[in-house]
Amino acid sequence: MFSSNNPSKQGKKEPAAVNNLLNIIGPGTKINGDLSSEGDFRVDGAIEGHVTVKQRLVLGESGTITGDIDARDATIAGYIKGNVTVSETLVLKANSKIDGDIATGKIIIESGASFNGRCSMNAHVTRVSTKTVPYGAEENGQPT
Repeated sequence: MFSSNNPSKQGKKEPAAVNNLLNIIGPGTKINGDLSSEGDFRVDGAIEGHVTVKQRLVLGESGTITGDIDARDATIAGYIKGNVTVSETLVLKANSKIDGDIATGKIIIESGASFNGRCSMNAHVTRVSTKTVPYGAEENGQPT
């Protein structure tokens, strides 16, 4: 009654629907270490470590991340101390603060949001370089 008579489905495992996975770090929770998620991720607590999210990252107003972030999409309302790499769309809410460089495909910045660092936007986002060049210094023989 519940078994499948379709021979193409027998013996095959169906992949998990990672788009529906939601991971939450609640207020008052602190995690030390790198995190990786195949699904969506919401942080209202504190993380000290690098965060990699294959889908959407949401950092709530009470959330803090000390470490680099790599995500497909991100909405930030809390505090980040580290570099942020978002391959598609980054939204900085009014209360957000980022101390670090940003690399993203698209960025939306609400009034009141702040970031201290460089921001680069392009169609093919690569990880933010940690190499620092003083303002006005030459890199590869070309003025910056």
